[in-house]
Amino acid sequence: MTGERDRMRPDRSLPRSRISRLGKLGQLAGGMALGAVNQGARQLLRGERPSARDLLLTPANARRLSERLSELRGAAMKVGQLISMDSGQLLPESLGELLSGLRDNAHPMPLGEINQVLSAAWGTDWSGAFRRFNFTPMASASIGQVHEAELKSGERLAIKIQYPGVRQSIDSDVDNVAQLLRLFKQIPQHLDFKPVLSEAKLQLHQEADYLLEARWLEQYAHKLGQDEDFSIPEVNREWTRESVLCMSYMEGEPIEDQLKLPAEARNRIATRLLQLALREVFHWGLVQTDPNFSNFRYEPHTGKIQLLDFGATREYPEARRDTLKQLLQACLGGEEFAIAEAAREVGYLGADDPDSYRRQVVTLLMMVSEPLRQTRYDFATTDLVSRMSEVLIEMRLQGSHGSLPPTDVLFLHRKLGGLYLLLSRLKAELNVRELVIRML
Repeated sequence: MTGERDRMRPDRSLPRSRISRLGKLGQLAGGMALGAVNQGARQLLRGERPSARDLLLTPANARRLSERLSELRGAAMKVGQLISMDSGQLLPESLGELLSGLRDNAHPMPLGEINQVLSAAWGTDWSGAFRRFNFTPMASASIGQVHEAELKSGERLAIKIQYPGVRQSIDSDVDNVAQLLRLFKQIPQHLDFKPVLSEAKLQLHQEADYLLEARWLEQYAHKLGQDEDFSIPEVNREWTRESVLCMSYMEGEPIEDQLKLPAEARNRIATRLLQLALREVFHWGLVQTDPNFSNFRYEPHTGKIQLLDFGATREYPEARRDTLKQLLQACLGGEEFAIAEAAREVGYLGADDPDSYRRQVVTLLMMVSEPLRQTRYDFATTDLVSRMSEVLIEMRLQGSHGSLPPTDVLFLHRKLGGLYLLLSRLKAELNVRELVIRML
């Protein structure tokens, strides 16, 4: 979640009924179509021959899409992020960037709605227990927003409040937004997105259950133990409900802003983040899959990394971790046959996939794992993302072979992609190979 930008967005009630939310998306579809027609007419007058896809992704239409989904919040915002989280450029680049950024750009709730949610959770006299409650949210995202408050006991809290009606709108929102993307031919026709959409619904229902998130947070804290490199909020069980999550307040700085630190300190932060991700996936089987930068903060006075927001936590059983470890070891060795065999076990390749597609998948996995085979990898200067994009775009253009990886793997793509971007933002230079070999 983000803070400053949210405070500049107008308060706006969330449309709650299925009809009103569908109507908003219908208005969006009509506005995008009209914008495409107008833009196409202008280009034709200039003697240009625009494509339908390019017309739909004009800057004006991108703003329409961003604004409408930000107003709807909930699953309408989240589904685009989940669809595009494979980092595979299966969607056009401009649309993928827009959708995956929507989680940070929600309209905050009006004051009356905040009181309504808290009164339903705590009773109408709830304010009497607080010495101070800041009604301006510190952060607003797709499912809820966070407020800072202080109990009369002196305990300072960060309180996540869920938008009213979000839980009830999840299934219809996922279906409606996916249909909108299909309507405008923004999803490749040969790909079966049904498993992703089903998983998106399940994941969003879990994220909307703040009692479940509280359990994830406590379970993660147990795994972390007394690790001196990290700090994590403590759940206040007395005030936590299904739609309100209360945690100890943590002050820290945005982790992506730590470029002011010397290279050694930035590399130390990056090393800790990478080691933590490896422990999550391969040792614990408990993975916080939301890569949003704002879920990591930095304490300058202690050097600790603060870990926030555990709604998107997922469990990976030992058998699944073993197949992932097999793929990691194959990529570490760089032998194409071993990578292809491990990719089949994970689910990247099927028995009927042609050799040409197998070679493309192996090439892609070799690229993704490039940092593993170098003793020092400079995340600040690498062009890895652009090279991967070229391969993925070529795969998309060549035809209908292949399918999406299993949905649990897509969530790891999301995790890996976010970590890569954060290490790039920190301009880290790491011996990734040594860290991975030590973990294995």
